[in-house]
Amino acid sequence: MTSKDNLYTMKEENDLQIVECYRNAKPGEIITFGTYPQTASGADATPIKWRVLQNSGNELFILSEDILDCRRYHGRTMDITWYDCVDITWHDCDLRKWLNGEFYNTAFTAEEKKLIKTAHCTDNGEDTPDTEDKVFLLSVNEIKDTSDKQGKDLRRTVGTDFAKLKKPDGCKLRPYDKTNKNNYIIRNGEEVGCAWWWLRTQGNKPSRAYFIGTNSSIRSYGNNSIAGYGVRPALKVNLR
Repeated sequence: MTSKDNLYTMKEENDLQIVECYRNAKPGEIITFGTYPQTASGADATPIKWRVLQNSGNELFILSEDILDCRRYHGRTMDITWYDCVDITWHDCDLRKWLNGEFYNTAFTAEEKKLIKTAHCTDNGEDTPDTEDKVFLLSVNEIKDTSDKQGKDLRRTVGTDFAKLKKPDGCKLRPYDKTNKNNYIIRNGEEVGCAWWWLRTQGNKPSRAYFIGTNSSIRSYGNNSIAGYGVRPALKVNLR
């Protein structure tokens, strides 16, 4: 995945100065906003890198550059297996609750939260309700639209060392296909393997969700109890 040279860094000053840091950020560029554990110890608060998907002048639409964590779409306990999936919508799933609860409160300060817009999320699946979210996953239409503009490489990414750790609920990023070089990217001059990550749109069954698979593919058959897929949060930052 190729990033632009420009790197806009947030300063803990007043809201106006914060907004000015991002006002001229262009699609494809990288900004930092918020912090989250990214090392194997899990004790750090490392700035989160976000890829700018859109800049309307009034808001930035951003996606985390890396997979920040590994979570089930639905289900929270160690004894849940991949075939224990249940019918669930994005509106009611555990991953949405986690993103807008634990992740939101861990990643952002009170000042940063003031800048995060509540997004109206559609394309959540056939006959499923729209939602109002501070933090969300991309939908199928959103990933198609942004990768049409920026290229399919934005779909390929890797997990942080923290995301790769096995969590108390049994979640751990599933290994990529090591036989296929299309499943690797270059980071800091090194070849690094990619991993799968969730989209929010309900899949080809009510118990499944879409995800990004090998070769940057968009796939519809992810049992929502799978413990090996990653999370790339998305959100919108108010520039007004």
